[in-house]
Amino acid sequence: MSNLRTIELKAFVPAKDYELSKRFYQDLGFTLASDGDGVAYFHHETVSFLLQNFYVKEFAENLMLHLLVEDVDAWRAKVEEVGIAARYGVAVSEVRLQPWRMRDFTLHDPSGVLWRIAQNVE
Repeated sequence: MSNLRTIELKAFVPAKDYELSKRFYQDLGFTLASDGDGVAYFHHETVSFLLQNFYVKEFAENLMLHLLVEDVDAWRAKVEEVGIAARYGVAVSEVRLQPWRMRDFTLHDPSGVLWRIAQNVE
């Protein structure tokens, strides 16, 4: 019997301006755990991703990541408190109830990557 147990899945997120994107994700609340050879490892509690110093406009603007959280209102308040939209010139939506039984909001990172931050509705 073979062992097909999985450990982790990490997305590679493109960065048009690598230094700006690193600051953005740290301001958003992610921890920069390592940075070398154009790849930065970010995590927050049990989730993580790799930011890469690589950019293709069509790829970045068609990439969407979904972050499932316990309290979407707290995350939206954090985004407002830090001033993400004004500081980075990115779009941030209000929290909305979705037909798929989630409350979520969206934000774009400085490279155009769309993040959907959501909470399950019981």
